[in-house]
Amino acid sequence: MEAGDRYEFVVAGDPDPARLDAWLAAQPRLSETGLSRSRLRDLAVAGFIAVNGAPARPAQRIRTGDAITVDVPPLSAPADLVPQDIPLTVVYEDSHVAVVDKPAGLPVHPGPGHPDGTLVNALLARCPEIGEKSGGGIGGELRPGIVHRLDRDTSGLMVVAKTQLAHIRLTEQLKDRTMLKEYLGVAVGLVTPASGVIDAPIARDPRHRQRMAVGAGGRVARTHYETAAELPGHTLLRLRLETGRTHQIRVHLAYLGYPLLGDPVYGKASDRIGRQFLHAARLGFRHPETGEWSEHEAGLPADLDRLLAKLRSNAGTSQQTGDFVASKI
Repeated sequence: MEAGDRYEFVVAGDPDPARLDAWLAAQPRLSETGLSRSRLRDLAVAGFIAVNGAPARPAQRIRTGDAITVDVPPLSAPADLVPQDIPLTVVYEDSHVAVVDKPAGLPVHPGPGHPDGTLVNALLARCPEIGEKSGGGIGGELRPGIVHRLDRDTSGLMVVAKTQLAHIRLTEQLKDRTMLKEYLGVAVGLVTPASGVIDAPIARDPRHRQRMAVGAGGRVARTHYETAAELPGHTLLRLRLETGRTHQIRVHLAYLGYPLLGDPVYGKASDRIGRQFLHAARLGFRHPETGEWSEHEAGLPADLDRLLAKLRSNAGTSQQTGDFVASKI
């Protein structure tokens, strides 16, 4: 979701719930972007939501046929970014880069549904130098230090640039596809064939602007995958990104017919897990200062590890998570 976006809805059928803020909060196109009910309420009070062309109240009752528009105001200015003491797991750090193990639920940078409380805010507290350079910080105004991103509910490793030169050189590695990014994911179903390359272009979904989809005219996207274990009704996969498109793994696996377990956007939400089962387990890159290869690993967080243990137990296998992380595609 980008600042300045407009979302339009027409109420079909009897609205349930019928209160405006509650109805909007239940719309996937908005909830998937992180816009909470309280944030929608604030937008309505500020005049950014209209019903049938007139400014709306959060508690306003809506009816069949009502036309609703939601306008997202611009993001905060760079000066509004504030350091926040948010706990971070840092697996490596020097004067040029930091490698962090991002927890699920933590947005990478500010957005309409989360103006603060992000990885950027945490980094500004730990590494204030990333926000002190001219031009709004290392690598950009609203995303100082950020080289690449993970979805809000995807956990795992990210590299952060602490100097402008480090940002330039790491970004070049992304463009040249020489940065190693490997994930562990659990797909619904027994994936066939057991390994391969998903080579399918990805573009914005024309029917749902906040989703991505495989389609002609999209950007080149390639995902390498390999089965690590077959589990009851599921497959544990090792996945390596050759390209880095938005939601790439999630879109590609759904396109293949095996969506990630718990993915509410491209598959189905699950009462067994509160997010998609996807973790960035391995990250490798050339150090921007020394040129030496730097590689890092992160085991599964507790929620994914517990669920995987249950799936393995049902399958009657005792193989440990660490074995999966250590084995490369």
